[in-house]
Amino acid sequence: MNIFVTGATGFVGTAVIQELLQAGHHVTGLARSDAAEQKLKDAGVNVHRGSLEDTDTLRQAARAADAIIHLGFIHDFSNFAASAEIDRQAILAMGSELEGTDKRILSTSGTLMLTSGKLGTEEDRSSQHSTRHSEAAAEELFQRGVHSSIVRLAPTVHGKDDFGFIYTLIQLAREKGFSAYVGDGSNRWSAVHRLDVAVLFRKAIEQAAGGSTFHGVGESSIPFKTIADVIGRHLNVPVRSITAEQAPEHFGWINFAASADTPISSELTQQRLDWKPVHQGLMEDLEEGHYFDR
Repeated sequence: MNIFVTGATGFVGTAVIQELLQAGHHVTGLARSDAAEQKLKDAGVNVHRGSLEDTDTLRQAARAADAIIHLGFIHDFSNFAASAEIDRQAILAMGSELEGTDKRILSTSGTLMLTSGKLGTEEDRSSQHSTRHSEAAAEELFQRGVHSSIVRLAPTVHGKDDFGFIYTLIQLAREKGFSAYVGDGSNRWSAVHRLDVAVLFRKAIEQAAGGSTFHGVGESSIPFKTIADVIGRHLNVPVRSITAEQAPEHFGWINFAASADTPISSELTQQRLDWKPVHQGLMEDLEEGHYFDR
């Protein structure tokens, strides 16, 4: 297939495009800058210049593709509502070009959008209080007859060169002088290695039935205190409990994730796509030390 990928130069996207190329697919990546364009060319990928805000260029790329993997998102947490609206409009714009065809669009969401405090499955709908609209946009496309589906990613997609939530927690511990967890630290995170995610996106774009939801989760339930303990040990700083009232000031924009209790199952995903996470888990990845060498 000729697959158009947004977010192709990101942490997850770079792994996804290599997985697609190795499987024999042709890939076109979205690039908004000269640096991004060169990175895609170096990876052996065709380039489509544009941005998530420019829906005309997205429509053009969608018309030329056999399938779309939408990984791009503007991670501006100072104005998340605006980023979420740009994401929604991008999904709808690309998907509208697929109406009346059997072409597929695979969009990205997060398991943190599910209801806290219970084991989340692929059959659960995102919380009605969700501030990200990718799932609603994907559902709207499906109702219009588009072959649309969703991959929800764990809060930490880990691996070398990860600058996401785990990296942010490490930087906070360095800055504050201690590694923190909320309450007794029993709130749970899921996790997955980015190379496992790459295989998942490839299998999903090849096999997914329209209207499907998949979970990019390798480990379903890691106590947050376990993560805080490893960070504290590697940085040689204390590990401390803070209250829920103290958490927003300590964690800042990442508090919504640091305080979340979202154990997540990927059992149905593994069954439906014959996908099985095989790469190292989060604790093993942290113990390698590369997160702390930067």
